[in-house]
Amino acid sequence: MSELPGLDGLLGVEHVELTADKVVVRFTITDRHLQPFGIPHGGIYCAVHESTASIAGQIWIGTKGVVVGTNNSTDFLRQAKNGDTITTTATPIHRGRTQQLWHLDSVDQDGRLIAQGQVRLANLPQEVPADVVEKMTGSTVG
Repeated sequence: MSELPGLDGLLGVEHVELTADKVVVRFTITDRHLQPFGIPHGGIYCAVHESTASIAGQIWIGTKGVVVGTNNSTDFLRQAKNGDTITTTATPIHRGRTQQLWHLDSVDQDGRLIAQGQVRLANLPQEVPADVVEKMTGSTVG
C-alpha cells in the first residue's frame, strides 16, 4: 500500500477498512512515536482518532460538504510499547445535518484497549470534488 499524505503518512497509518459506517486503520509503534521518556506519546492517539473520524465522516457526507474536527476527547487506558501494532476503529454515534459524533477505540495486537475517544465533526456546507475525497480515502463516494 502506498504511503498516505500528511500526518497519517508520517505516523505510518495504513487504511484497513473504509466505509460510511466504520473506518479501521492500523499503525505500528516505532521510535518516531515515542515521547522523551520512551513511551508512546498520547498525541499519536489524538491525531489518529481525529483523522480516522474525519475520514469516516467525509465518506458518509460524500461531496455534500466538508467535515472539520471541533472537539477531540481521548482517554489513555493502557500503555503500548515500541513494536506494538495499534488498530483504531471509528464508528458513528450521531450523524446529522450540521454535525457528527464518532466513537473511537484503539487496541493493540492482543485486542487490549489502549485508548478510547470521541471526535465531534462539523459538517460545513461546501461542495467537495469527488477526486479530493477519493485521494484522501482511496475510495469513491456519491
